[in-house]
Amino acid sequence: MGFEFDSATRRKLGYRLIDQVDGYFSSLPERAVQLPAEQRTYGPLNNPLPEIGEDAGKVLDDICGEMVDKGFHVPSATYFGLMNPTPTYIGFLAEALVAALNPQLATLARSQLASKIELETVRWIGERVGWSGAFNGTFTSGGNEANFSGLALALTAKFPAAIEDGVASIGGQPILYASAEAHHSLDKSAGLLGIGRKALRRIAVNAQLQLDPEKLDQNIQQDRAAGRKPFCAVATAGTTNSGIVDDLIAISDVCRHHDLWLHVDGAYGASAIFSDRHRDLVRGIERADSLTIDPHKWLAMPFSAGLILTCHPDILERAFSVAGAYMPKAAGATLPDNARISTQWTRRMNSLKLWLTLRVHGRKAYEELIDRQLGLARSFAGWIESSEKFELAAPQVLPIVTFRVKTSGMSAQQLATVHVAIVEEVTRDGQRWISETVANNQSVIRMMVISYLTGERHLIASSSSFYWCAMSRSLVYRVRSLCPDNQSMRRDHLHRRPRPSESSCRLLLPNFVY
Repeated sequence: MGFEFDSATRRKLGYRLIDQVDGYFSSLPERAVQLPAEQRTYGPLNNPLPEIGEDAGKVLDDICGEMVDKGFHVPSATYFGLMNPTPTYIGFLAEALVAALNPQLATLARSQLASKIELETVRWIGERVGWSGAFNGTFTSGGNEANFSGLALALTAKFPAAIEDGVASIGGQPILYASAEAHHSLDKSAGLLGIGRKALRRIAVNAQLQLDPEKLDQNIQQDRAAGRKPFCAVATAGTTNSGIVDDLIAISDVCRHHDLWLHVDGAYGASAIFSDRHRDLVRGIERADSLTIDPHKWLAMPFSAGLILTCHPDILERAFSVAGAYMPKAAGATLPDNARISTQWTRRMNSLKLWLTLRVHGRKAYEELIDRQLGLARSFAGWIESSEKFELAAPQVLPIVTFRVKTSGMSAQQLATVHVAIVEEVTRDGQRWISETVANNQSVIRMMVISYLTGERHLIASSSSFYWCAMSRSLVYRVRSLCPDNQSMRRDHLHRRPRPSESSCRLLLPNFVY
């Protein structure tokens, strides 16, 4: 009835799990992302609460089998979806070690080595950012918490009394700014910080889908003239929809002119700092007052691993430090307690997986990963540009390609309907996953290279699927039923052609290097 296992049982269960995980990792280059559409279910489980336990080996085997056979496989090489990577194997081993040791990082007194490892990892990243002076940071549960923390730092820096007296002491409506394409976590954070979601000004983007610095400047002036209190601008280094990087230098100039805090949401794109060759993708990132970066995105860490970094370490402690008499103290400590620089109290060691991955593989492994994924995305974008049926919807900056069907005379709603139909058709067999989204208020199809296992052959096969889908009679019938008034769409797609083989599809993809 207890929770203990003897050594032989622990080893047997551990090796059994390792064998399952090894088989899973071996399968990922060819594994389908999910079950075919007709086999997917979304209802709840109805198992009763177990009163008496079962055999551990059987339960472990059963759940491994169920999760592998019926799960949604983000680590698959043909997952071209959101910013969810194939985790490094060393990252998986680090997570197992952390779960076993269960370090509590709230205070240095209870986590001497674990806290040192975390702070060293923060230092490695901060040095790559390029800050010349002091900086500090802490791991978070992800970009949502990190962005919340960045806005809290901005409020604390610009309205010091608010941390004790609340936002009512500010004497006017605090205002922050971000692009229309910035992440929705900013809306959530504004509400939770008490300044209200209406305090977030969504600034229109320019032709490159970047936050427009001139419009930002105009909005700040207008708000100041109306008696409001601008305090922060958020620039994005890698938007979720299109992978666009805002002009960090131009936005920084506006912030400095108006004395605003600059927070950079680099949850995805800030990882370009690990590449000497492609660092210019985030040129000016060192001008940020605070920075969000998620290693569980481009750095291929298992969930969860986010960071908030700032070149104002005193503000970090001022914003989050509280005292608790019961918290153990380390005599003569020169490092801060994590609970004093974080929204969290109980703290999991989310840093070990990145620290170990860097120790085992080195920064140059990330340099190679970033270079290769950018090359694959460029090749796919080139195919889209030369395609008869599709066109790019946004510049390809990071390894995200957004595109749309070439049409004439279709309404925005009809185009969105066609895109949804294409995505459903391409993902119907479960072999790959892409998505439909909205960029600059227009429906687009989104494809992203996020797995380090993805190669040219995976993109070639997927491009074949896109081409076949655009020509397929089943899509035409669907479009006819959903867009009955659009004759041009009917004419453009009424061509019944066989699905091209992978070899013949190579002829359609001259931009790939074979």
